[in-house]
Amino acid sequence: MQLIIKNLTKTYKNGVKAIDNVSIELGTGMFGLLGPNGAGKSSLMRTIATLQSPDAGTITFGDINVLEDKLSLRKILGYLPQSFGVYPKMSAEKLLDYFANLKGVSSKLDRQKLVKEILEITNLYDVRKKYVDGYSGGMKQRFGIAQLLLNSPKLIIVDEPTAGLDPAERQRFLNVLREVGTNSTVIFSTHIVDDVKELCNEMAILNGGRILKHTRPIEATTALNGQIWTTNIVRETLEVMEDKYDVLSSIYNQDNSLNIRIHSTIKPGKDFEEAVPQLDDVYFITLKQDEKVLT
Repeated sequence: MQLIIKNLTKTYKNGVKAIDNVSIELGTGMFGLLGPNGAGKSSLMRTIATLQSPDAGTITFGDINVLEDKLSLRKILGYLPQSFGVYPKMSAEKLLDYFANLKGVSSKLDRQKLVKEILEITNLYDVRKKYVDGYSGGMKQRFGIAQLLLNSPKLIIVDEPTAGLDPAERQRFLNVLREVGTNSTVIFSTHIVDDVKELCNEMAILNGGRILKHTRPIEATTALNGQIWTTNIVRETLEVMEDKYDVLSSIYNQDNSLNIRIHSTIKPGKDFEEAVPQLDDVYFITLKQDEKVLT
């Protein structure tokens, strides 16, 4: 099933245009929506999830007109917002059984089988008797995936799910999401480039409510071959280098010198070495180009 968004626009009462004429088509698989905080990612996610209405535009998923038939989409939608609450003093097993009952699984045996299956998929089976409000951040996010799987969703939306997770929890969460995302359309919203790099075969960069680039990570990085250069400098010369070159990023070395990466179609100088392009480079270049257009 294809998700087709055309000319979607949303301006809030304070005058902020959160979604600016967005048009995009997505198929089955993992799709990464990458952008800085405040780029409009959550506004777009909430609109697709039918939690708010746009000012203009259309959304269709398969044969469902999403804006006119919200209920039909919600039946096949799985949504994990940035933060969600859980009932206190209820185990994961009991809470999932309760949610499954609400979603129409009336047979107790069917619910038991479904809940066991989902707890195993999300690696929560061993802690199924523990209260969910006592879970770690990563476990709560995996529980969020568990509850959205109860209705076998065809469209899954997860909004900034790895923010605040430690590296081990983040990796466990990504592994679960990768497993459940093979047969559905999954939109994964994040400001963390590595999440998209590790998980998604297609991506878009969003800023100011606009889609700046729609591509595949491997294609986007390959297109920069021969255009990324690196050198080491002393900290005091960083501003001079930023004035002279298109500096994408800088990191400290152990000796407190800086390693900088720059974008240039030709070798910028004898002290520079060609570097292998990374998805971070694509991200920074796209945002910098947009900044230049706006100024």
